[in-house]
Amino acid sequence: MTGFREQLAEQRWDDHRFYHHSLVNQTLHFVSACTFMVAYAILWVDPAVASLLAWGVAMTSRQAGHFFFEPKGYDHVNAATHDHKEEIKIGYNLQRKWVLMSLWLAVPLVLLLQPTLWGALLPADGVEGYLRHVGIGWLVLGVGAIAFRSVHLFFIRDVETGLVWATKIVTDPFSDFRLYKGAPRRLLKGERMDYPDGSPA
Repeated sequence: MTGFREQLAEQRWDDHRFYHHSLVNQTLHFVSACTFMVAYAILWVDPAVASLLAWGVAMTSRQAGHFFFEPKGYDHVNAATHDHKEEIKIGYNLQRKWVLMSLWLAVPLVLLLQPTLWGALLPADGVEGYLRHVGIGWLVLGVGAIAFRSVHLFFIRDVETGLVWATKIVTDPFSDFRLYKGAPRRLLKGERMDYPDGSPA
């Protein structure tokens, strides 16, 4: 169990130091963390609404931070190129995230064209019914994405690495809340980057 906790701490630290230099990104992760925690609470009452909130607000803000605000140049703090960091990323790097977010966009489009999903679903009752179908579709996608990458890691790394990564992903909202709760204040003060030694990207 000690090894599991150490791996979890290492994966969290690598994720933070490699992929969260931008205070805009950190602030968006804080917003995402707050939203995910609300979605976790709602999940037990209304899974469809929880999923709409998680994917519609938490995931979009989170991924926007990575796609649009995080520097893609040479990382002087960690002495690593962007390509190197993408190669060693344990979870979903930007290329894999493009695939995941494309599937996310595909769910409502498919349900718009095939409301019953070729007979697998009951017909949606108006807009609310359609959105509930989308929410459940996104929930299945989210669980499937975590399961798929975890099992993939079982084969390309080992079982423990896959389980640690899955644990990290599920608990990221709580970790991100703690790590990035000060980011909005720093951003409002005019800071833009979070480098321990003040180095440029």
